[in-house]
Amino acid sequence: MRAMLEGNRVSRISVRGFAVASATAVTTVGAVVGVASGNPQSPSDNLETTAADATLLADVPMGQQAQVQVSSLAEQADAQAAVADATAKKAAEEDARLKAAKTAESKKAAADAKAEEEREAKERAEKERKEKEARERASRDSARDSVGLTAKSSYTVAEVQALARQIIPADQFQCFSNIVQHESTWNYLAVNQSSGAYGLVQALPGTKMSSAGADWRTNPATQIKWGLSYMNERYDGPCGAWTFWQANRWY
Repeated sequence: MRAMLEGNRVSRISVRGFAVASATAVTTVGAVVGVASGNPQSPSDNLETTAADATLLADVPMGQQAQVQVSSLAEQADAQAAVADATAKKAAEEDARLKAAKTAESKKAAADAKAEEEREAKERAEKERKEKEARERASRDSARDSVGLTAKSSYTVAEVQALARQIIPADQFQCFSNIVQHESTWNYLAVNQSSGAYGLVQALPGTKMSSAGADWRTNPATQIKWGLSYMNERYDGPCGAWTFWQANRWY
């Protein structure tokens, strides 16, 4: 124990000696600077002050000095950890933002691709519909042109209606039938005694129907063709003509 105390005393004495020596050197320099600057100061005063300060610092126990150093290191470590946490948090937030942006971009691209597919499918469906309508129209035109090529001496109402079904589009037939029923009760030889209107659709004058065929007087197919053409041109179809007829009782 005595040896340890003596060792500690030697350490403190050594520290004091070092502090005094350092203070002496610093004081000497300060004195020289003071003289040069015109502010002379007693070298002994500077020496005593510095030596005393050094002695006070040297008197701090070694354990407490170590504790102060450890505390300072701990504070530095805490500060570094806080900076690291903040950096990691910022990096995580940036990563999350980039992932969210990438996800949104992917969803938008998928939505755009789906919309494009739907648009193309709609265009294909519309094209197919028009092509189908064109084929059906061509088929109707062909059937209409072929109807009545072999003329008969007379036709029943059922036969005339069958001819009309071959010529008139299905979605327009009922409107056409309504007009013919009111105008001639499906009699292709009907004549209006007061006006001279003639045939199934009561063309006025009847000679108008010659544009559809020279046999307009006796061939119901020719009368039906002319009546459909007239309704299409003037009323955009038999149903348009029927709407007008209902409001005016003529067309």
